[in-house]
Amino acid sequence: MKMILAVAAGGGLGAVARYLTGVGLGHWLGTAYPWATMTVNVTGSFAMGVLAGLGAHVWQPAPELRAFLMVGVLGGFTTFSSFSLDVALLVERGAIGAAAAYVAASFLLSVGGLFAGLALIRTAVA
Repeated sequence: MKMILAVAAGGGLGAVARYLTGVGLGHWLGTAYPWATMTVNVTGSFAMGVLAGLGAHVWQPAPELRAFLMVGVLGGFTTFSSFSLDVALLVERGAIGAAAAYVAASFLLSVGGLFAGLALIRTAVA
């Protein structure tokens, strides 16, 4: 039960952070392009890399804390279901090039963000 509560609490925080990121970036950059979704996917992937790197090298959190952060907070924060919808909406608007660029950039930057997070921790603990 502690694990479920940890994931639920983290998920709530992550979802609120995602919402606030979307509102903030929507006001700042507009909503014609899904900047907010890409931003949370990239930063969430980077954060996952940092946490995974810390867990592998220098930090052994309690299982509940690990689940709170990695499954709850980051699971609630990142948005691949929203990503899929954004791609479909761009395609349906006829913005095929923008949709393809969005898919490629989101994938490459998210995976790159994870590796950057891992590299940051590996460098810091070396």
